[in-house]
Amino acid sequence: MSDLLIDLSSWACLLTGGLFCAIGALGLLRFPDFYTRMHAASVTDTVGAALILLGLILQAGVTLVAAKLVMIGLLLYFTGPVAGHALAKAAMKRGLLPLLADAAPSSSPAPTSPLAAAIQHAASPGTEDAPSKP
Repeated sequence: MSDLLIDLSSWACLLTGGLFCAIGALGLLRFPDFYTRMHAASVTDTVGAALILLGLILQAGVTLVAAKLVMIGLLLYFTGPVAGHALAKAAMKRGLLPLLADAAPSSSPAPTSPLAAAIQHAASPGTEDAPSKP
């Protein structure tokens, strides 16, 4: 009975983890811009990989293989979000702006974020800011 319960919970974790990874892949195809695609991929793949590893650990039992899977899980747990943050920060520094739903197209769009305002200001040479304090 105990083996059946472990097998069922292991397969539930494996299938749910695979479903999360598939949803993350679908998010890469369906979302409109870089930042939402990256969010979909990083969050769902972190959860999906954790569930898959949990299912594999349940199948392995208390062995050296389970200890190695825990180490792989810790590596993925710490490096996945850091890599996603580094990608987002690099994209922002390169000037890749997020797609905003409330931005209306016009001849001279007003900046909708502080970053967009800074980029628009940097693009217009010859203008200087007034001091913030007299």
